Amino acid sequence: MRRRRGFTLIELLVVIAIIAVLIALLLPAVQAAREAARRAQCVNNLKQLGLGVHNYISVNAAFPPLMSNFANPGFGSPVSSTGEWPLSWAVALLPFMEQQQLFNAANYIGGAYNAANQNTISATKVNTLICPSESIRTGPWLSTSWSNYAANFGGPASISSQSGPIVNMGNSTQGTCSCYASSNVGSFGTEGITDGTSNTAMFGERLVGVGPAGGGGGVSTGGVNAKRVDFQFSATFNADSGGSGQALTIYQQCRSLPAGTTSPSGHDAWSGAVWDGSHAGTLRFNAYDHWNTPNGLTCIISGNPPGSFNDLITASSNHPGGVNVCFADGSVKFLKDTVNPQTWWAIGSRNVGEALSADSY
Repeated sequence: MRRRRGFTLIELLVVIAIIAVLIALLLPAVQAAREAARRAQCVNNLKQLGLGVHNYISVNAAFPPLMSNFANPGFGSPVSSTGEWPLSWAVALLPFMEQQQLFNAANYIGGAYNAANQNTISATKVNTLICPSESIRTGPWLSTSWSNYAANFGGPASISSQSGPIVNMGNSTQGTCSCYASSNVGSFGTEGITDGTSNTAMFGERLVGVGPAGGGGGVSTGGVNAKRVDFQFSATFNADSGGSGQALTIYQQCRSLPAGTTSPSGHDAWSGAVWDGSHAGTLRFNAYDHWNTPNGLTCIISGNPPGSFNDLITASSNHPGGVNVCFADGSVKFLKDTVNPQTWWAIGSRNVGEALSADSY
């Protein structure tokens, strides 16, 4: 009578080891597939924004403004009569993104923190404005409301104010700051994009800020949240001077901030704070510029109003190696972190005249 022989301990260990190796090989592939799906959804979100802009232009013959113009431009406390946060470009696009009902609820007599909007549209989550790769699931100001997409207001090829396609129009003001006064560009349509709509960025990604609102600070340049906040340094430059050398110097200063530099108190929650709100005192709410290359640091230059047109408000994402960018022709492209700075600057401006080849980015 033969006895049945079971597995030996060595055989079991070998089988377990093989299974462990297979799992180790499979998990990265699964994670990569999930990220590919998230990135595809992010591309679709940006395409919806691009389509919304072109539908807006077909009706209004102009690009939507960065923020609405009204008597209280938002330079102050969000709940005070002087700081209601003007409604953003995203509100203007709602009717062209199958969000007519939400647009009808918006009240343009005030901003995002006006009583007429605070508990209605401001508290409403709009999925098209949220990147699936965003790992934070609550807003830095309102837990139900934030955005991962920002409008491009320009590039620093000549350190020029409002050189992008989504800018302030007409009589927007910023307290006593002269950086708005010299840049009332008026309304324009695609004819104003003389560099070519396929070579001019319109929207980019930005990771949402971290709270608490009005507090925080102390995030390190090497920390996991460094791309979500901003840092501060001193620099001297002449805006609208045409000096690319100045732009390069400031770019290098921002990228070489000493290890351990921390964000100032109160500077952590601004990025994507509320999707329907802008702020004449800080463009970090719903805008970015083409100065520091993707996923670099956001740097506030001392002496400027925080988050002004001459700060380095940087595109960022959780996608490995770069960010998705929607161009003024409605196309969406993936821009790598390693893109040449001058190329990144050139696609940030609408009418500076830089020459770009098809293989530049």
